[in-house]
Amino acid sequence: MPNPLVLTSSLVASSLRGWRGTAAFRPRTVQPEQPLRLYEYEASPYCRLVREALTELDLDALILPCPQGGSRFRPEVQARGGKQQFPYLVDPNSGRELYESADIIDYLRANYGGRAPASRSLRGVAVGSAFLAACARTNLRSFRGYSARPSRAPAQPLELYSFESSPYSRPVRELLCELELPYLLRNTAKARWEDMGPPSLRRKLFPDLPVEGRNRLRLLELTGRVQVPYLVDANTGTAMYESDDIIRYLKRQYGVAEI
Repeated sequence: MPNPLVLTSSLVASSLRGWRGTAAFRPRTVQPEQPLRLYEYEASPYCRLVREALTELDLDALILPCPQGGSRFRPEVQARGGKQQFPYLVDPNSGRELYESADIIDYLRANYGGRAPASRSLRGVAVGSAFLAACARTNLRSFRGYSARPSRAPAQPLELYSFESSPYSRPVRELLCELELPYLLRNTAKARWEDMGPPSLRRKLFPDLPVEGRNRLRLLELTGRVQVPYLVDANTGTAMYESDDIIRYLKRQYGVAEI
């Protein structure tokens, strides 16, 4: 069971954003043939807005973490775009590369969601609430998911089933970011309104609710249940549920003791 303070602050962070990044109700999304590549870091309010859009559009993406002080992927962004600014999207399917979260969101909506550009009239409110959500996730040193920590790079990216607002998945994503561990984000958004709310309430109110959603069905087929986070590490043949177990595994397998 996650630390109560960690879980509470994660719940607060999601609440401050109105639980955006939770659901993808009957998306019209065309899945890209090659994974989108998103250079970002977990604590950034601008990156958070893009991750929310990925969840709501039911799009997977290869996440290339670029925390402050990181050296693994930040130089790639400098080389490609000329500056270290995040988020930075690379779409190998179209050859497009974009800075600016609002432009990235509009691009994703138009090219994969069949939707009009998002309204920017309340963008200041969205950015402000995303910043407050980051403030809710602080530790004694800094924002969680902000600064790089020493780590060993995996030979190939990990795979994480998650959705942006999940309070249990967030601590895992923060650690993946701090350790600069690339991972394929499998967005596992809720696909119907009956799915909303805590799992215990859903089981009580809708015990026979069928599973819907692209990656939710995939999880059910793989493991026999639907729960996030779920980590798959092809480097070691490891697959596991439970955020605390995943965090311990990542620290043990890829973390390097700081002197």
